Amino acid sequence: MDQDENAIRDVVKRVEAGWNAGSGEAFAAPFAEDADYVVVNGMHTKGRAEIAEGHERIFSTFYKGSVNTYTVEGVRFIRPDVAIAHVHHVLKYRDGEGTQEITARSTWVLTKNDGEWSIAAFQNTPIRR
Repeated sequence: MDQDENAIRDVVKRVEAGWNAGSGEAFAAPFAEDADYVVVNGMHTKGRAEIAEGHERIFSTFYKGSVNTYTVEGVRFIRPDVAIAHVHHVLKYRDGEGTQEITARSTWVLTKNDGEWSIAAFQNTPIRR
């Protein structure tokens, strides 16, 4: 399981790197083709292409130049090919009032197909201060 947990942690790093590069395509690449993605306002997005497109929009507007830091809080294997990861996020972005910071926790369901891990479902929840 250590090798699989490391592979899942690498998936998280790839998503983080895609965000910080401002690339919707790179951000969405680790998601399954038919992934479910629920954002902090409850909106449900379906599929890697739609996830990429939505992130391209936010990376070119209000989250342009933002930095998101992801910390894996834990990984639990449901089966050898299915895992749940909880990830803590710290998002820093600039707006008209200066630099803002948002913290959130997300739940990721990952599946292993043909030796590769991908994100099948993702739900993001803000952490209130």
